[in-house]
Amino acid sequence: MRKLFSMGIKTIIVLLLSVSFSLSQEKQGATDKPIENPNYVIGPEDVLYIQVWREEALTSTVPVRSDGLISLPLINEVQASGLTPLQLRESLTEKFKNFVENPTVTVMVMEANSFKVFVTGQVRNPGVYRLRTETTLLQIISLAGNFTNEANPKKIVIIRREHGKDKRLVVNYNEIIDGVNLESNFVLRPGDTVVVPLRFQ
Repeated sequence: MRKLFSMGIKTIIVLLLSVSFSLSQEKQGATDKPIENPNYVIGPEDVLYIQVWREEALTSTVPVRSDGLISLPLINEVQASGLTPLQLRESLTEKFKNFVENPTVTVMVMEANSFKVFVTGQVRNPGVYRLRTETTLLQIISLAGNFTNEANPKKIVIIRREHGKDKRLVVNYNEIIDGVNLESNFVLRPGDTVVVPLRFQ
């Protein structure tokens, strides 16, 4: 009886996570609001809104190219990838000082296209997920429609690229749900691949 009750609680927790996180993602996707996370790191394919106050000709919406650069009037190509919006604003302010007196620069991330996470294996909706906010392993599983009946949630693998090499992190989903190993509920990084294996593997 206790085992059935425990399984029922787990199911409810997973369903609540799935509904709340999916609604959150849908709500964010339905608006064109800029990314408000100050720690967001700009990457290729992101779209930025650069505003120089009272300088309409210098204000523009620009994509970050695959080489991490953006092109702007007067100062030409500027490194954007790898910087937070605040760091890029400081960089642009210094560069625009050569052309504008006391420039006031605003940088906003309008589209976070570089934050991609790949989910494959035994989930209902595998694929590439573009994320607007920090997302944990449990949240991405919910976003991917949860596990299929053939999934082995005890041996989820996160493949992460670090220093030019692939690092494999094996996670037991059940231990996270049970509260035994909450540290394993990683916040995913851009480029992570989440692999949910078959039960017999």
